[in-house]
Amino acid sequence: MTAQEFRALALSLPETTEQFHMEHPDFRVRGKIFATLGYPDAARAMVKLTAEQQEALVRSRPQVFSPLPGGWGRRGATLVLLAAAEAAVVHDALLMAWRNNAPKKLLALHPGPDA
Repeated sequence: MTAQEFRALALSLPETTEQFHMEHPDFRVRGKIFATLGYPDAARAMVKLTAEQQEALVRSRPQVFSPLPGGWGRRGATLVLLAAAEAAVVHDALLMAWRNNAPKKLLALHPGPDA
C-alpha cells in the first residue's frame, strides 16, 4: 500500500478531513484525530484503536501492525507498515479508528456491521 492509497481510504470515510499536525498529515472526524500518515517515518501510518482492537490486529498481522512505543501505544495507537499492508485490512483498521472517534450522532447515521 502506498501513502496515497492510505490517504484515499481515510478520506473515503464520512466527514473525514485532512489536516496537518506535528509536520505530518492527520485525518479527523469532526475535529478528532483517528489516523496519521508519515509517522514516525514515511513508511508508516498510525491508527487510533482501542487496546483490544490493537491486540487483535497485532496478533493476526504482526508484519503490518505494531503498537506505537510508549504510553500512546499502550492506549491503542497502532503503527501500520504501509509496504506490507493490504487495502482491505487497512480499510477495516481505519474504519475501527473512525468509529472510535466519531460522535454518537454521526455513528447513528452510519451504523456498523454489528448494528
